Amino acid sequence: MRRIKIVFIFFLVTIFIGCSNDDDGTRFFYELVSVHEVTLPDQFNRGETYTISVSYYRPTDCHSFSGFDYNRLGNERTVSIVNLVIDEYNCKELEEKDLIEASFDFFVGQEDSYVFRFWQGRNENGDNQFLIIEVPVL
Repeated sequence: MRRIKIVFIFFLVTIFIGCSNDDDGTRFFYELVSVHEVTLPDQFNRGETYTISVSYYRPTDCHSFSGFDYNRLGNERTVSIVNLVIDEYNCKELEEKDLIEASFDFFVGQEDSYVFRFWQGRNENGDNQFLIIEVPVL
């Protein structure tokens, strides 16, 4: 009987904690930002891992690096930079843009070359624009 009371109390505490409203009202969203520059080797060696560095300009003081959106299709890799944006009315556009560098590791498999497509925003027609770099594999 004592065990049942302990389990019951545990469940009540769990339900109370799980239902607490500790949302501070902060709203945020994710946004792609344009790749400014990429550092890639001229060639890859099969079976090795390389660090690929990209840089971008941070648009406002409410933007912060969140990660990469990375898609692969055959030997093609599409890479976009994702920022977390705190949705506040007082975000300041940065006059002297912060150039931010981020990197990811890339393992070279059995392909003869890799085509990287780094997202650079949209043109006036709303079409995605990419910096395209092909790297041969030795």
